[in-house]
This record gives sequence, structure tokens and C-alpha cells, in this order.
Amino acid sequence: MTQARLTKDVNVSVRTQYDPEQSDPRRHFYFFRYFITIENKSNRVLQLLYRHWQITDSSGEFREVEGSGVIGQQPVLHPGDHFTYESGCNFTTDLGLMEGSYLMQDLETHENLMVDIPEFRMEVPWKGN
Repeated sequence: MTQARLTKDVNVSVRTQYDPEQSDPRRHFYFFRYFITIENKSNRVLQLLYRHWQITDSSGEFREVEGSGVIGQQPVLHPGDHFTYESGCNFTTDLGLMEGSYLMQDLETHENLMVDIPEFRMEVPWKGN
């Protein structure tokens, strides 16, 4: 299932996938991939400068991750452009939640915009059975 959120004319959509090849449930290691698309629906040229993640697993363990750009890039999105990337996250439980935000900048006015990343759930396929 895809989650999406529109903030200040920037749409962020997320799709997740459990990765059994990189996971080892016997050792309480569950790895998930997530695929994010950022769409600039505004009439401004925007650059993604910074990311901030809040990550929680089903045991209540909380982590924060922040840093410049995404996957080593600070993409520039012209009106109508989109940027898609893939990343991953590991948990010690078979269920986790992530949410966060991107700091983007209007390259003409230098105005900073906080863009929400919708909360999304990462769950092993057999969890619902």
C-alpha cells in the first residue's frame, strides 16, 4: 500500500517492501526497503536540502535520523518534476513505523519549506495472518 501526503504543493508518496534476503528473523533482524517519490506540484524551483526521520519499532524503541539530502543527493525539482529514490531500514521487531520531514528551499526566494513525509508502516507479510 502506498502512503502519500501533500504539503505546500509538494507531494511525498511512500511504498514499502519487506526484504527476506537481508533479514534474519531468528536473530530478530528485519530489513525493509522503502521507495519514495517527491513531486513538485508548485510553480517554484525547489531543492531538497535536509531530511529528518522518526523511526519506532513495535517494542517502542525510538530512533531519529537526520542529515543532508537523501541517498547522497540534494535534488532540484522544477515545477512538475519528480524525484524517486530507494532506501532501507532495519528493525529488531517484525513491525516498524517511520515518518519525517524534508527541508526544501525555493531557489529563487531562498524561502525554506518543511515538507511532511507521511507515516508509513513496515510489516512482515505474515504478520497479518
